[in-house]
Amino acid sequence: MIGSLRGTLVERVAAGESSVDLVVDVGGVGYRVLVSARCAAWVGPVGADAALAVHTHVREGAITLYGFPDASERRAFELLIGAPGIGPALALAILGTYEPAELARAVAEGDVDALVAVPGVGRKTAARLVVELGQRAEQIAGLPDARAVVPRAFGRPPGATGEVAEALAALGYASEEIRGALQRIGSEGSVESLLRDALRELAPAR
Repeated sequence: MIGSLRGTLVERVAAGESSVDLVVDVGGVGYRVLVSARCAAWVGPVGADAALAVHTHVREGAITLYGFPDASERRAFELLIGAPGIGPALALAILGTYEPAELARAVAEGDVDALVAVPGVGRKTAARLVVELGQRAEQIAGLPDARAVVPRAFGRPPGATGEVAEALAALGYASEEIRGALQRIGSEGSVESLLRDALRELAPAR
């Protein structure tokens, strides 16, 4: 499994709206690596020295290398693809829009509007990211303890069910669906845990 590459950038080709296909020559062997547009700009022009942290993705016999400026961004990518419904292409698009610290802040604050600014991320996908990754914001940010710099908007008991109802309404659920889900899950817990439970209750209906 390849974890990093250091060599000379010999080719760069756009691979879509949010990714770039690079070829890095390492000792005479050219490695194809997919990176975000932001990372490609950071690497520089053809002929430049390139050093990338790499995630080796193996699926159904296909091996794809994804490259990042550093190990912390690779870790954020791996956390993203571990969330339900987030594949490598979408994870790369997210990191092409936000650096890990910015992404950590968005999921910690439950900022759905910021997340849907990423091409390919709808409101339901954004809500899933908040639910699945909100408690791991410090890991996304690449910090040992980000509680001092990553505000945790979730976890406020007062008015928790009201906030959950507003979040579900913004995701397109009808008032009857929301009312039924909230009755089934009760009102004990943080906004984050209640939203997670409500989405699980509502998922079978759609």
